Amino acid sequence: MYPVGILDSNIVFTHPEGIVRMKKEIVLMENCTSQHIILGKDYLNIYGIDINNNKDRYFTIGENKRQKFAFSNIPKQISIISSVKDTYKEEFVANQLVEAQINTSFSPKMRHHLIYVLYTYKNSFASDNELLGTIKGHEVDITLNIDRPYPAVLRRPAYPASPRAREALEKHIQELIQLGVLRKVGHNEEVEVTKPVIIACHNNKSMMGGDLRVLNTYTVPDRYPIPGIQETMTQLSKAKYITSMDALKCFNKNVWMPQTKKFLRIITHCGIYEYLRMPFGIKNASSNYQKMMNTIFPTELSEGWLIIYIDDIIICSYSWYLRLERLSRVLYKATGVNKKISLKKCNSGFEELKALGHIVSGLGLGIDKNKVEEVLLKPIPQNKKERMSFLGFASNYRQDLKDFEIIAK
Repeated sequence: MYPVGILDSNIVFTHPEGIVRMKKEIVLMENCTSQHIILGKDYLNIYGIDINNNKDRYFTIGENKRQKFAFSNIPKQISIISSVKDTYKEEFVANQLVEAQINTSFSPKMRHHLIYVLYTYKNSFASDNELLGTIKGHEVDITLNIDRPYPAVLRRPAYPASPRAREALEKHIQELIQLGVLRKVGHNEEVEVTKPVIIACHNNKSMMGGDLRVLNTYTVPDRYPIPGIQETMTQLSKAKYITSMDALKCFNKNVWMPQTKKFLRIITHCGIYEYLRMPFGIKNASSNYQKMMNTIFPTELSEGWLIIYIDDIIICSYSWYLRLERLSRVLYKATGVNKKISLKKCNSGFEELKALGHIVSGLGLGIDKNKVEEVLLKPIPQNKKERMSFLGFASNYRQDLKDFEIIAK
């Protein structure tokens, strides 16, 4: 640990009976942690570091204070301290922020302010070192509507798979183990519930997922409400500046309670594995995630400028500086619970953008042409189940379709 700069700071303490002004010297130390931090002299004394501010400046470490360490190559200009910070900021802008979509019409000053906020809360964004993050204090539980012994239908063998599918499956499993999503179940562990795995291959790409349909039928539903898209769209239409962010692999951020993990075991040709985090396709996943997000951001949601629709985070504001303040509040709370946001899907400070299948601006709402094509390309429903599915999809655009209720009947 060694100092890289000294900062003379004027500190003002306000009080109803008067104001206290103090001038303190703050030393910026390197190698205290993985990042630069500022420690006051009193804090350093607690850990046995004493700074002598006489003509021959030195510092000592330890109780006997016999060994003196000189301040070599101490920068005496505040600008040097700034340059140390700028190096890390430049790396952040070049390596991570380049993935984000930032409004190109911003003035240099506006762009500087935005980058400052994003850099300050850079730990809220996913990185190669920490892709998912583990959200603190929001473990998820599953309640079944049956008791032990569990029916045989909940303990199923692995599905047969082709050599190509097996190779893809092994690759997916290793990736999920590295991410901390899966772990291999030991041979001496009791196994009561297993689900086979579905592997889908298309155009040299593959997707893996546990077949959770049977487990879902025995799972007690969570009726926690998901926000209505129409109400959400109305809030968005009033904003001048809109920022949208996406939680990377949102469901995988929730870990299971210890007693629940036994229900989340999948069986493959290479063994049995256990989901440590909430997988896609599990019943109540959307409700659990929405409940967690509403718990993290209750004040912001009640004030009406923050919109959370499952994994979509949208910040609305009518002035630039208010937008920065609100963005800071959201990223501060995200950092506090170790929530990771995808910079690739971050759209900052636009007056118009695509959100929840619509084109949103301060002038009103429009329809995303790509979504119109999706509706037109959908096959004609052939039975009641397909008809209900189509109506549920089309109802998202009911405000844009004249007499939708009459047609739907």
